[in-house]
Amino acid sequence: MSVAEQNLLSNKLVTARRAVANNDRTETQVNTHQRDIFRRISTKDICMLARQLATLLRAGLPLVPALSAIVEQLQDVPKRRIVRLGTQKHPLAEIMQQVADRVNAGSTLADALRKHQGVFSSLFVNMVAAGEESGTLEEILLRLAEMLEKRVHLASKVKSAVAYPAMMTVVAAGVVVFLLSFVVPSITQIFLEMNRALPWPTRLLIATSALIKTYFMLIAVVLFTACLGIGAWLRTKDGRLIADSFKLKLPLFGNLFLKLEIVRLTRTLGILLASGIPILRALEIAKGVIKNSFLAGALTAVKDSISKGDAIANAIRKTGLFPPIVFHVIATAQVSGNVEDGLINIADMYEGEVESTAKMLTSLLEPAILVVMGAVVGFIVLAILLPIFEINQIL
Repeated sequence: MSVAEQNLLSNKLVTARRAVANNDRTETQVNTHQRDIFRRISTKDICMLARQLATLLRAGLPLVPALSAIVEQLQDVPKRRIVRLGTQKHPLAEIMQQVADRVNAGSTLADALRKHQGVFSSLFVNMVAAGEESGTLEEILLRLAEMLEKRVHLASKVKSAVAYPAMMTVVAAGVVVFLLSFVVPSITQIFLEMNRALPWPTRLLIATSALIKTYFMLIAVVLFTACLGIGAWLRTKDGRLIADSFKLKLPLFGNLFLKLEIVRLTRTLGILLASGIPILRALEIAKGVIKNSFLAGALTAVKDSISKGDAIANAIRKTGLFPPIVFHVIATAQVSGNVEDGLINIADMYEGEVESTAKMLTSLLEPAILVVMGAVVGFIVLAILLPIFEINQIL
């Protein structure tokens, strides 16, 4: 090979390397853009996408035309604002267009979705890959849609059970602080000017009101700083682990949170195993579904035990975190060789329990908060009326 040919080959190699580097940089920029887009993409959107794609494939449409139809649908979304009539592009439209282009160029659907990890979870991608390998993609997509729908429904039930009492507590605390800061001082000032001995409820009310009114800004700053500090601590690994462990021990709510995580874990594992994904890989994927880091750590221990030859039921029993019925059902299902059905049965059972527990907590906490608020307001009214009654008796 001559020197000129060597130089030409070297230049071509340099150009190729630069092209690869530019493609990598472009890919990174696209992924960053997708992470920004993902902030506006909900689980409901992914669920809708899976169901629509499954419907198109089941109707006999090939994959690429089905993806193009999805993109066309996403590009023609009615605007939510009444003032701004017309249509707008859904945040998923650009992502699905890139997916359709990659599939049209010869990539598998799973590999195309894997390029958008900020949008499509490892669970979603691996189940799609299993569906493509087994030729049951539409069935897998329907399973995904049903699972995501149940997850959203169940999470909304738990959020409502937690959010409603929390909102009532905040409102009640705000009302009490307003009364003590602005209403009570103007009324109790009359009693102080009389220079008479006041009943102890009135003295306690006046002292509490004076404390809140004098140090209101300081108390607000301390509470705000404490909230920021706790939030920063919860973002650390140790802080989140301790908080998640404490969450499972909460009275009333701890059992609810545990059941919710069991539903997520067992349903995800059952669907993954039914899709043909090996148990160790399924456990790794299911670990990403678990919201509680304490339980996720236990799942790592389960995976290690199974990799050493232990049965899944025995590995779950060793953690000591799951109710006995969970590993007993799994052990029975192992004997019949149908672990995935056993896992899904557990998820169905606990899903019903989560919904009933959420309803019960909401029905119990609402009157309890009203009673506490009524007692506080009643004490304030009593503390104000007692001196008035005494004055009337003297007169």
